[in-house]
Amino acid sequence: MKLLINGEYETVPTTISTIKEVMEHYQINNPIVIVEHNNSIIEKTAYANTKVEDGDKIELVQFVGGG
Repeated sequence: MKLLINGEYETVPTTISTIKEVMEHYQINNPIVIVEHNNSIIEKTAYANTKVEDGDKIELVQFVGGG
């Protein structure tokens, strides 16, 4: 399956079916991350229930501290 992730087309296994699984696939476990799915911001509590399909657009924004 192809997903548009942060502006780049990525091929992910067809076994991935939710936002939560996308994040696990990319090993994203940062507690401060914003997920936008097809132009809608997804609440953390909805990651496991938000389905993804071929061609979906996902933006993953992580915040990091610095000085």
